[in-house]
Amino acid sequence: MSATGLKVLQHEPLTRYTSWRVGGEADQLVLADNVEHLQQFLQKLPADEPLTFIGLGSNLLVRDGGVRGTVVVMHQALQQLEMQGERVYADAGVTCAKLARFAASHNRAGAEFMAGIPGTVGGALAMNAGCYGGETWQWVDQVKTIHRSGAVQVRNRADYAPAYRHVTHPVADEWFLGGWFAIPQGDGKTSAEQIKQLLAKRLASQPLNMPSAGSTFRNPEGDFAARLIEVSGLKGAIIGGAQVSEKHANFIVNLGNASAADIEALIERVKTTVHEKQGVELIQEVKVIGESVLKA
Repeated sequence: MSATGLKVLQHEPLTRYTSWRVGGEADQLVLADNVEHLQQFLQKLPADEPLTFIGLGSNLLVRDGGVRGTVVVMHQALQQLEMQGERVYADAGVTCAKLARFAASHNRAGAEFMAGIPGTVGGALAMNAGCYGGETWQWVDQVKTIHRSGAVQVRNRADYAPAYRHVTHPVADEWFLGGWFAIPQGDGKTSAEQIKQLLAKRLASQPLNMPSAGSTFRNPEGDFAARLIEVSGLKGAIIGGAQVSEKHANFIVNLGNASAADIEALIERVKTTVHEKQGVELIQEVKVIGESVLKA
């Protein structure tokens, strides 16, 4: 434990902090217990120290060489979820599925799609995550952020430029702590039933019983990445312990012994093959961080 009360671990394997269950060590891993302690920690962090924030690690590939500097894991500390006036407030560590169910239970309609996003509100805000026709930022009114200096502030939606699976930030080295969502009023029972149906569809069509990072590639305009990958003959393709899922071609799964290098190599093979056979350049949705292990 550090003086601030944060749990600080040295040379911590990141396999347990990512949904792919691969990756090397973080030089230093910080498990935040609350925002105030994190602020104190950041205020003392050297200005040249590399700093990375991660949530559930459900859209993240950590290379086998690990991540230099400090990695902050926030989701355990940020779990506030409540109605604040007419808006839903959710901390960055709240899962998207929990937010969707909460909104429905308070007779809000339009956030049902978030039940299909396998991550937290912080990650969804960072990449404008979406599925089933909805996107996170369509309901964002304000966000709460923390800068690497430790400064916390509230920003308006107009400060950001959300796009498909991407959000342009007004300031560098700033991360989301939470957000206020202006979700319209509706029929909570209907919303709850829609969520139930979406989750059943997700369970039936996606390999949720195997380690993955959800959708690997963005859907090209007017098409689906999974279709392009499948017609390119890549469904079931394997490199090392990584496989293009036989259940859903836009998922790359860890068969149990994959390395990050296996997964990254398979991502590149899919990109190259789809471009050669279909003339489409797939853009990966997952974020890749860290250093590769150099072979002797």
